[in-house]
Amino acid sequence: MKTYKYELYHQKNIIKIGNLIDDLHQVHVHLIRLQRRYYSMFGKYIPLKRMLKHITQLKRTTKPHWNQLPSQMIQDVAIRIDHGYQAFFDNIEDRKNGVTQRKVGRPKIKPNHKYKSITFTQAGYKIEDSRLTINCLDTTFTFWKHRKWTGKVKTVTIKRDNVGDYYIYFTCEDPKPVQKLPLTSNEAGVDFGSKTFLTLSDGIKILSPHFYKQCLNEIRSANKALSRKQYLSKGWFRAKRHLASVHKKIADKRRDWFFKLALRLVRRYDNIAIETLNLEAMKKLWGRKISDIAFGEFSLILKWTCAKYGKTLLKAGRWQPTTKPCSSCGFHNKDLTLNDRYWTCPSCKAEHDRDVNAAINILRVGVPWT
Repeated sequence: MKTYKYELYHQKNIIKIGNLIDDLHQVHVHLIRLQRRYYSMFGKYIPLKRMLKHITQLKRTTKPHWNQLPSQMIQDVAIRIDHGYQAFFDNIEDRKNGVTQRKVGRPKIKPNHKYKSITFTQAGYKIEDSRLTINCLDTTFTFWKHRKWTGKVKTVTIKRDNVGDYYIYFTCEDPKPVQKLPLTSNEAGVDFGSKTFLTLSDGIKILSPHFYKQCLNEIRSANKALSRKQYLSKGWFRAKRHLASVHKKIADKRRDWFFKLALRLVRRYDNIAIETLNLEAMKKLWGRKISDIAFGEFSLILKWTCAKYGKTLLKAGRWQPTTKPCSSCGFHNKDLTLNDRYWTCPSCKAEHDRDVNAAINILRVGVPWT
C-alpha cells in the first residue's frame, strides 16, 4: 500500500467539506457517549458489529438526518472508535504481562477543532484527473495534482490542518516493484546527538539547522499578537491561524530537510544502523532542543526511504551499550562522562571520538528494523 498526498485548492465551496467533518464529529461524540453509558450500566464494551447495527436503528428513529451522510463515513467513525478501544485493552494486557510500561488511555471525545479528517472507502466519490466529486455534497473540488499515483485507489481521506488548509490522501495498492538504487557496498552506523545531529561511523558529522530556534522571534511575536486579542473574537481566530501557519512553516522546512538527508544517506550506504532513544526522558532533560531536532520523525522518514529504494535499516536496542565500550577491543569504560568528547582506551590505548565510537558499536549490534 502507498499513500499520495495532494493539496486542495482554496475554493468557495471548500466550506462544504468543513461542514461535513463537523457533522461526522457529532456522530463521533454520540458513539463515545454511548460507549460510556453502556459501560456504566453493564460494565461491558459494545463490539463493532453491534455498534453498526445500532447506527442503522438510529437512522430509522432518532437520527434520520444521518441518512444524508455517506454510510461508509459513519461506519469509519465507528471503526476508529473500535480501534481505539482495542488498543486500550491490548495495552492493559501488555502491561500486565510486562511487555511494555507505556500507558494507552481509553478513547475520549475529541474537541471539534481536533476532529480533522473523513475517509471514503469504496464509494461516495469520483475522481477525474485533478478533480474530486463528493456524491453526498454534489460538489466537485480541484486539487493540485503535482504527480501521478499508481495502482488502484482503495481509500480517499480528506484532512484539515490547524491553518484551515485541506489535503487529500489517496491510498493505493501499488503494483510497481521497489525502486532499487545501485548497491555501493558501504554501511554506516548513526549516532544521534544534541550538539551534532548525526555522527556516522566513518567520521562524517552532520549538524542540525535548528529550524525552531531560527524562527523563535517570529513565534514569540505571533504568540504576543494572539494574547492581545479578545478570546474567540474574529481577530483572535486570525491571530491563531497566523501562529499555526508559523509552526506549519517550521515543520515543513524540517520535514523537507529530513527527506533530502535520508535520500543522501540511502544513496551512499546499503546498510544503515540507528539507535533506539528514550525521547520522552530526553525531552525532560533538554526540553525544546530535543523537539526541535526531532529524532523520532527522522527515524521514520529514514525507514520509509530505505524501504522505498531497497536498502536495509538496522536498529540497536535501547539498553544495548554503545557509548562506553571500546570499538577496538570491547573494553567497557565505566568512568566515561558526558563531558568526555575524546578518550583513550585504558586497555588497547586506542584514541576515540566519543560519537564515532558509539556509531561503530551501533553498526555492530544493529538488527533489521521491522
